[in-house]
Amino acid sequence: MHIDTQNKDRRGAVRFPIEREVRYKVISKKIADEIGTGRTINMSSKGILFTSDHMLLPGRRLELSVSWPAQLNNETPLKLVARGRVIRFDGGVAAIEIQQYEFRTSGKSVH
Repeated sequence: MHIDTQNKDRRGAVRFPIEREVRYKVISKKIADEIGTGRTINMSSKGILFTSDHMLLPGRRLELSVSWPAQLNNETPLKLVARGRVIRFDGGVAAIEIQQYEFRTSGKSVH
């Protein structure tokens, strides 16, 4: 039996193609907070792939806020707030490894 190890996906979690607005800030004690916006490309329980107008160096810690498609009690917008480190940046696309996350409310939605 031959096992094709070259095409084996190294990811440990299923990725979902979720495209949502994202805001982020670089967490650093040395410099002023660098902030930016982009859009998610895909997400898993372990990471987020998103677009960024800024160069994000691997190893930098970020806090991301993602507008969530579901609402609390069908009326209150939610956002996913995740903290993690940049593991890859290439051509305006960054990947972070999620180290902690929580859902927060975003205020009342406008009808």
